[in-house]
Amino acid sequence: MKRSRGPSLRGAWPLLLLPAQAALMVGLGRLVTGPAARRSPLADEGSAGRDLVERRGQVGNGVSEFFSLLASTQVVIGVTLVCVVGLLVLPRLPLRTEALFLGASVAVQSAVFLFVTALVDRPRPDVPHLDVAPPTSSFPSGHTGASVALYGGLAVIAVLRMRGSWRHAVAGALLLVPAAVALARMYRGMHYPSDVVGGLLNGAATLLIVGFALLHGRESLPERARAQRPGPAADPRTEGPVIVVRHPHGCPDELADRLGAVLRGHGHRNVRWILTSAERACGSLAEDLTAVRPALVVVCGGDGTLRACADVLAGSGIPLALVPCGTGNLLARNLGLPMDPVAALDESLAGDSHGIDVGRVRGDGLAPTRFTVMAGVGFDAAMVRDASPRLKSRMGWAAYVLSAVRHLNDPGVRLTVRIDGGRRRRRRARMVVIGNVGTLQGGLPLLPAARPDSGRLEVVLFDPQGAAGWFTAAGHLAWRLLGRGVPAPTGAGGVNGTGPQTGRSEAGGALEYFSATRIDIRCAAPQPRELDGDAVRDGVRLTVEVEPGALRVYLPRVPGAPAAAEEAGAPADRAAPLPAAPGPTP
Repeated sequence: MKRSRGPSLRGAWPLLLLPAQAALMVGLGRLVTGPAARRSPLADEGSAGRDLVERRGQVGNGVSEFFSLLASTQVVIGVTLVCVVGLLVLPRLPLRTEALFLGASVAVQSAVFLFVTALVDRPRPDVPHLDVAPPTSSFPSGHTGASVALYGGLAVIAVLRMRGSWRHAVAGALLLVPAAVALARMYRGMHYPSDVVGGLLNGAATLLIVGFALLHGRESLPERARAQRPGPAADPRTEGPVIVVRHPHGCPDELADRLGAVLRGHGHRNVRWILTSAERACGSLAEDLTAVRPALVVVCGGDGTLRACADVLAGSGIPLALVPCGTGNLLARNLGLPMDPVAALDESLAGDSHGIDVGRVRGDGLAPTRFTVMAGVGFDAAMVRDASPRLKSRMGWAAYVLSAVRHLNDPGVRLTVRIDGGRRRRRRARMVVIGNVGTLQGGLPLLPAARPDSGRLEVVLFDPQGAAGWFTAAGHLAWRLLGRGVPAPTGAGGVNGTGPQTGRSEAGGALEYFSATRIDIRCAAPQPRELDGDAVRDGVRLTVEVEPGALRVYLPRVPGAPAAAEEAGAPADRAAPLPAAPGPTP
């Protein structure tokens, strides 16, 4: 299996131009301090500096000091380090090439500057200085060159990586900083006009060379999005590479061979396989996406593997095909996929692309992440946490039933729940489940109003009182399983005039339901927590928000339904509407 690589340097030959840049700057400096120094316009530079001194005032002094500080050595180094770390850590996919571009641009500009000042000796202007003059030549302006490399480099990254037309406004604002720094350095008596022009040229040449070496051929996000919109006759699933993320136990080699044959049968020849591990639930998917944008990602695993992959893919526009190879496979069941892995992949590849919601979650001791199925606090999380791995491998989801029996007598917990920023409601509950889909194993509809493309999440608080409460709740859910329960509300409203923030109670108060785009849970004591069937660290807080349509998934086409691109009046790049969710039939 090939290892993913960092930023590619195969096209780094333009870096060979850096010695030429340094030589050119030295030659320009010798010209400025030699034959051209006594000729116009360089011979008149001194008077320009004296004119600026005569116009100094309190406001000008303060503004010039601010911009001069923005380009000082300490600030440039500090801002560069912060931005490089931010590019590697903050985005969902680390922007390694952009981070290397920014750091290299600042470093290279500084190196050329020091080389030039060692060979060109030009004194500072003979006017009062507002700053302490560093022991370097006045030509070129180091502050000006550094500001071009740093803030100009950030402007390039903004154009490449930001979305929306306002990215140009951000880039324009950043490009104004070097101009302001140049004026500030002349105003403060630190440089001649030709010095700041030299600094601008040095910084611009550095950005051009380093940018061409590292960023040439990388499209901006809006351009990439336009380029990847399939035309009416195009099938994006067969026009690019495919990455297959495979759980080694859920999807053994023999099954992988059969899935590979299905991919080849649908026209996919460029396939890269990635193995997951206990430490890396999605393998090297995040790293691989920095090197290549696949036409499709196939996930062969359970809900945990899918959750890790969805956390990487959400919002990227890269479609996903789900191959159920896990214990529960709740998302696959709720989306109506066959439980046979080969059939699921074959039918999905012949189907259409759909946008489904994901939940974004954070909490104490829990790094921000996403889920596709459910997040739980309390009883269900304890059941997931304590299920025997050996029994899960032998019995499948039935192992959770045995684990649940052990926690039937667990006490409830006092908590507060806040729906869409409304008032906090005090409750006591055995568990809280927040779902993007609503059907559990065995077809049990715990959250009957949940739909993965609704743009909302459904919430249930479960608190049966004593044995009678357990029997009432179980009977209520069983009745619903048979399709004879009260129809669940649809959309944002409730039943009988109740809205999502009002909630509704069922089974004698054992079940209380809400619908929301944001849910805040605060428990009085640390509780078990789970995401898509994976136990996470115990805690007292959980905040969940919906990301509507953030994940594209290929699903089997409903018999008799037109293809997504063939829908009457539908744009070719729009995902097909999600088929009706499976559920009990009355």
